[in-house]
Amino acid sequence: MTLPDNFLWGNSTSSMQTEGANLADGKGASVYDMPGANPIWATAIDDYHRYPEDIALMDELGMNCYRFQISWSRVQPDGEGTFNEAGIQFYADLIDQLLAKGIEPMICLYHFDLPLALAEKYDGFGHPAVTDAFVRYAHEMLTRFSDKVTYWLTFNEQNLYGMPGAAKIAGVLHAEEDDALDMRIQHQVALAHARVSQDIHAHFPGVKLGAMIAYQQPYAASPLPDDAEVARVAKAFWDTNVVSLMTGGGYVPEVAAWLRHHGLTDLLNPTDLATLAAAKSDFMSFSYYSSIVLSANHIPLGTAPSAYAVGVVPNPTLRANEWQWQVDPLGFKAAMLELFNQTELPLFPIENGIGVDEVQPGDGVIQDTYRIDYHRTHLQMLKDVVEQNDVPVIGYLGWGLIDIPSSQGNMKKRYGVVYVDRTNTDVGTLKRTKKASFDWLARAIKSNGREL
Repeated sequence: MTLPDNFLWGNSTSSMQTEGANLADGKGASVYDMPGANPIWATAIDDYHRYPEDIALMDELGMNCYRFQISWSRVQPDGEGTFNEAGIQFYADLIDQLLAKGIEPMICLYHFDLPLALAEKYDGFGHPAVTDAFVRYAHEMLTRFSDKVTYWLTFNEQNLYGMPGAAKIAGVLHAEEDDALDMRIQHQVALAHARVSQDIHAHFPGVKLGAMIAYQQPYAASPLPDDAEVARVAKAFWDTNVVSLMTGGGYVPEVAAWLRHHGLTDLLNPTDLATLAAAKSDFMSFSYYSSIVLSANHIPLGTAPSAYAVGVVPNPTLRANEWQWQVDPLGFKAAMLELFNQTELPLFPIENGIGVDEVQPGDGVIQDTYRIDYHRTHLQMLKDVVEQNDVPVIGYLGWGLIDIPSSQGNMKKRYGVVYVDRTNTDVGTLKRTKKASFDWLARAIKSNGREL
């Protein structure tokens, strides 16, 4: 068995990391446009004006899928009121140009950038009114684009909304973040996904909706049972529970018990549980970059499982990039098997790659053999689960295969097979230049994964 002929090869991005033009053509402000926000978001890599150039590069690579995000505040400036036709037209044109090149569009509806008006009015996704607004926004986008776009996602990396840092990506401006707030945010996000899934399966029969998490692969730091236990609990809270919430299983018993014992019983009310039980996802998508190692000795007593990442310690057996993200293709294989064992849904890894601090040489090409090695080894694991374990895999999307600022606004962390001339502080020329990995990836795609 080889990869199917209709296998999707492509690229993943988010609007705030690519588009720029942050207040152009009627776009409203998002939480990334607040006073004091990182100025890099105002331009990013200027895809709002340059996306035809990037589509041409995707086409040259042989890509046949592009996952992008609709910026909520671009199409509905305050998140609740009138829709902005100029913003909607931008995405309509983008979709048409992708389809003209034979590139399947995939839409993600939310990737961390809540409309600022909603953040100021309701203090983010912990409030049910934001969930209601999201469902209305999603319905409008489905109405506009479902005739041309098959693959949809509600939230990028949905499990991050129940972990430390959830307040920022959920648009919370005022409340002090704690474990309870993180779980309330996760609950509202899960309800939003469930409600959109019901809308899709009732009214948009041609659409396939994906569940999506940032897959966390925690290992025990030693043979100590305490280390094994924190790794097990972390995976239950970070991965297994959120996958269950997105696929109709509701809260797993271990997490439901934690909610009851920590004053959050109201989240288990019959109405919400019925909504979660009706969630239906058509495929299981995920991001995977690296594995981590957890030491119980580094986790203070009383720490909520959602915050067990304080126990991360280096893995001396694996290579790592400058940000200590460890290269672990076997962890990728395990992620695919674990997700398929739990859901039995077709899998779609839609973010995978390695970020490296790179500088374009003045007289040559970036020789990123480390990136070639990273994608080669991870793709081999994907082929193994297809060929040896009979796992249905829809496709493989790299993260940011054209350089973009990281979600923290850091242009030094480059994932692309195409270099973009800009830094954290200087917009530069924004010229796109192919790296050595570009030609390797083009050969891999052209051979449908046979030549790695």
